[in-house]
Amino acid sequence: MYGGVGGNMYQGESDVEEIVSRLPRSASIAGHGRKDPFLSKPKSQQMTLKGMVKGTRNMLGRYVGKWFYDKGIPFDAANSPYFPPMVSAIQRVGPGVKPPTAYELSGPILDEEVEEVTKWIEEYK
Repeated sequence: MYGGVGGNMYQGESDVEEIVSRLPRSASIAGHGRKDPFLSKPKSQQMTLKGMVKGTRNMLGRYVGKWFYDKGIPFDAANSPYFPPMVSAIQRVGPGVKPPTAYELSGPILDEEVEEVTKWIEEYK
């Protein structure tokens, strides 16, 4: 048993006050009592929207970069006026839409582009 009559751990209120007075000042919450340091929440930062966008943009850049590197596409292709609208179109269609195949790009899609350019040229003749 803990010392003294009745098995009390402390001799009286003065022991409790002495223990509390030895606690560090940082253990109090805005002067409203003491806080157990083991029960406090860990200090972690919540990711900001800006941080999430930066991470997402970096991931997009890595995927686009891998495609550029794999196919030997000149980096200047990213300066094409058609590059940003292509990325925007991919973002708009969302997940689940399959990219065009090599056949589609070299056949029907190419035919549509040739037709559009031909009409554009006819307007300037």
